[in-house]
Amino acid sequence: MSDTSRNMTPEPAASQTGLFQQLARRVQSRWRSIIVFVPYVWLLVFFLLPFFIVAKISLAEIVIASPPFSDMIEWTDEGVMNIRLVFDNFIYILTDNLYYRTYFNSLKISIISTIACLLIGYPMAYGIVRSGPVAKRLLLFAIILPFWTSFLLRVYAWMGLLADRGTINNLLISLGLIDEPVRMLYTEFAVYIGIVYTYLPFMILPLYANMERLDNTLNEAAADLGSRPVNTFLKVTLPLTIPGIVAGSLLVFIPATGEYVIPDLLGGGNVLMIGRLLFNEFSANTDWPVASAVAIVLLFLLVLPMTIYQYFQGKATEEQ
Repeated sequence: MSDTSRNMTPEPAASQTGLFQQLARRVQSRWRSIIVFVPYVWLLVFFLLPFFIVAKISLAEIVIASPPFSDMIEWTDEGVMNIRLVFDNFIYILTDNLYYRTYFNSLKISIISTIACLLIGYPMAYGIVRSGPVAKRLLLFAIILPFWTSFLLRVYAWMGLLADRGTINNLLISLGLIDEPVRMLYTEFAVYIGIVYTYLPFMILPLYANMERLDNTLNEAAADLGSRPVNTFLKVTLPLTIPGIVAGSLLVFIPATGEYVIPDLLGGGNVLMIGRLLFNEFSANTDWPVASAVAIVLLFLLVLPMTIYQYFQGKATEEQ
């Protein structure tokens, strides 16, 4: 009896341990499900729902009411539901010359600004990667430092620098390079300066992160085989940094296309872009349906670079 009792006493403790393990696994599984589920809720609440609301408004008519657009669903006296979709807003913006010019101008400024950011940011990212530990930290700090100040303050600072009697013109006059101030503020040139300055860090940081992960032994092997530095860069380094180039270009191109503050302050209303057009339609004209249609068309225009990014990401994953 004593041997049997001794063999049976550990069983309650073992059963309690197994029960606690099962509970822990269930709790862990539930928390894992919640963590996975939260991003989808965020995407639903802050992207899909606003998108469907804007899409609904784009298929309505402008009316004198608050809000200033008609209802999509109407009920008759007999209790029949009528769904009314109006495509006149899309036809209007696709046939009106003003919207054509605005879309073209926005895409042109965004593409040129993205190329300028790439030409400036790529050597800077390459130099940071090749720097020593202390210099690397200082350079990264210098790139992130502008984010510590207000975006509007930085734009207003450029207004002071580019003004007719601003710092740049005064410096050029004092050096004898020009006799009278050169008009830079309220021009397309000023908009390019503002966009490139603002979004340059968004190009440098993805390139730096991509270059930092590169295997330097590939360059050393190419040099041992007699490859010149230019050929090594073009055939080894540059192809491996394409994912960083694409990521940085998207981070610059997409927000620059819908930029409003920089064209308005540095362009002075002389440079019309989609952001300014949307503001005018929503506020001054109170034409919410047309403004929503403009936003929907812009969204579909930006789907193309996102598709290109996904292609390069998939290709890079396959190569790895």
